[in-house]
Amino acid sequence: MDTPSQARWLDDEERQAWMALISVLIRLPSALDAQLRKDAGISHFEYEVLAGLSDAPQRTLRMSELALITEGSLPRLSQVVTRLEKRGWVRRAPDPADGRYTLAILTDEGWAKLVATAPGHVETVRRLVFDPLTRTQVRQMRDIGSRVMSAVDDDARDVQQTRLREGDAAWFAGGDRDGGRSARGQAERRADELGG
Repeated sequence: MDTPSQARWLDDEERQAWMALISVLIRLPSALDAQLRKDAGISHFEYEVLAGLSDAPQRTLRMSELALITEGSLPRLSQVVTRLEKRGWVRRAPDPADGRYTLAILTDEGWAKLVATAPGHVETVRRLVFDPLTRTQVRQMRDIGSRVMSAVDDDARDVQQTRLREGDAAWFAGGDRDGGRSARGQAERRADELGG
């Protein structure tokens, strides 16, 4: 591990870029969440769950797959899906192909909610993110985001492979909340999905 004297400190230009990125990471999600709560009565995460299901074949995904798409943990996703179920927008069922998994299914009412909500959300995204940028900057943002996420995914894969090799007891302990699979099985599936 680097000691402070060995750290590769950011230069002025890098620091300004980093601070701009941090501001976006903090303030943009809050702005998107505020618009959705005000106009549609749902959180940004709830919107992402509905949208993720809407893109899936038969509007259905395993909960573990939906957690990856929404970048949420299974416990957080389970709580959100419970709220969406109470509103009649999502339902859960055992996976007929493998009963160890639970499916999340977007209902017709959930589809209607998403269709009604999407225009306001997309307009907010366009106004806050795309309108201030040129087409060239949009392409640059896409490329920059892809490169940063590739580095993040590589780092996550390295951490998971280290945990798998070392048999991290805390990482592997207990069952998950998605059909009784172990945490170790989740880690192995995630490592496979990341190409590990």
